[in-house]
Amino acid sequence: MDKNIAHLDLDSFFVSVERLINSSLNGKPVLVGGKSNRSVVASCSYEARRFGVHSAMPMRMALRLCPEATVVQGDYELYSKYSDTVTEIIGERVPLYEKASIDEHYIDLTGMDQFFGCWKWATELRKRIISETGLPISLGLSNSKTTSKIATGQAKPCGELKVDSGTEKEFLAPLSIRKIPMVGEKAYTQLRNMGISKCLTLQQMDIFAMRRVMGENGISIWKKANAIDESPVVPFFDQKSISKEITFQKDTIDPDVLKRTLSKMISQLGFELRQEQKLTGCITVKIRYSNFDTHSRQLTLPYTNSDSVIGQKIFEMFEQLYSRRMLIRLIGVRFSRLIRGSYQISLFDDDEKDLNLNLAMDHIRNRYGFKSVSRGGLFVK
Repeated sequence: MDKNIAHLDLDSFFVSVERLINSSLNGKPVLVGGKSNRSVVASCSYEARRFGVHSAMPMRMALRLCPEATVVQGDYELYSKYSDTVTEIIGERVPLYEKASIDEHYIDLTGMDQFFGCWKWATELRKRIISETGLPISLGLSNSKTTSKIATGQAKPCGELKVDSGTEKEFLAPLSIRKIPMVGEKAYTQLRNMGISKCLTLQQMDIFAMRRVMGENGISIWKKANAIDESPVVPFFDQKSISKEITFQKDTIDPDVLKRTLSKMISQLGFELRQEQKLTGCITVKIRYSNFDTHSRQLTLPYTNSDSVIGQKIFEMFEQLYSRRMLIRLIGVRFSRLIRGSYQISLFDDDEKDLNLNLAMDHIRNRYGFKSVSRGGLFVK
């Protein structure tokens, strides 16, 4: 039985939400993100993209390219509310779906052709989301997650595209290699230096030659260009969390010990998030005093897996929480509201420098172990 995988992606999600509550932004170039010098663009309208602006670009660079753009400070709580509404609409009607990020979902419709028709069912679901939320959303349908995601990109803005079974390679062939998910700047430059710019050329390459040049990543890219993707739709569970707790051998009030312990837990949990390609939208700090009195503080934040952004928030919460100046027996950190996703930067506050630092440290840890490298300072401003 052929698979039928749908991919739904909300168009310029943050901008679209802002336009729902402020119609004066319609038709104008809009940038969503922080307003500090180190901020990045979390989302931008299609009007701004015509000037070369894109997500994750430094805000100061985006404003140089498009000085007439309106900058809107991101509102995570608002975006999360609309994202949850879309997820609820999908969850009420779909037996198996995956929330890949705050603005995209994969749906496994395999087997539904015999009852209703996968394409008809998927397009009606898309129309229902638009009708109930007012948000533009695009749809791609094919036999795999990779091809469906690329189809969604081709259907944007606010469109839909079906890739019929048996035509996947034909569909991908004329497209730029940039369309392949996970082909970043480094891989793109390497492929272009090999004379490869279209998926068709990749399809004609020998897989073993790709491995010799690019290692296992070359094989993965080759498979995606050839519409080979067996990755399943992973069921979405909103309540998953990861956490760490440390009970001190001797109750302590030493601020250096407490801060080093917090920093270590933040680094370990952040590394775990990125290894599992997940993001957290909620963090919790817990302390237990020597008399076993226990207190905790929780904070929602833009989905992220950045050690720097999470660390700064946790230290702020710890300072607010630790007010009694008593000996501490236990300290703990928990990340919850986890979703699958590959953002490596905070949606509003992080910068490219921290992204590159996380990537470099993760690479060393994957090769030599977690303890092989650590940050030189604490996660405090």
